[in-house]
Amino acid sequence: MFNTNKAIMKNDEKLNELLLSWESTYKKGQLTLWIFMALQESKKYVDEIKNFIEKKSDGTISCEEQSLYRALRKYEHIDVLTYDLKEGNKGPDRKYYYMTNLGQELFNQFVNRNIKLFFSTEIKNILKLNEQ
Repeated sequence: MFNTNKAIMKNDEKLNELLLSWESTYKKGQLTLWIFMALQESKKYVDEIKNFIEKKSDGTISCEEQSLYRALRKYEHIDVLTYDLKEGNKGPDRKYYYMTNLGQELFNQFVNRNIKLFFSTEIKNILKLNEQ
């Protein structure tokens, strides 16, 4: 009996380790999507983008501000995001980011090619979403 419980615990630990590794890789690739989804609603500054991501992902995705700033600079450089400077509550002006026309079209095409497929009946059945 003891060996069986030990084996179950070992499998649970391995499963948890594998799941954390997969989620880590998955989440790194998700930051762009979450940034663009945040900016679908309205112009936002970095803290608002960060809060949107954490709230809408039910806390499963968190991001460091430095990662956000790095990503936003990259997207600004390739002309898919830009910003307006607005007066901050205290201190310097804030950058309120939003998608350019190119960024909006990029987002739309990405969603059409990569996200909408998850809404098909066949994929829902594979994921067993219809059973829940």
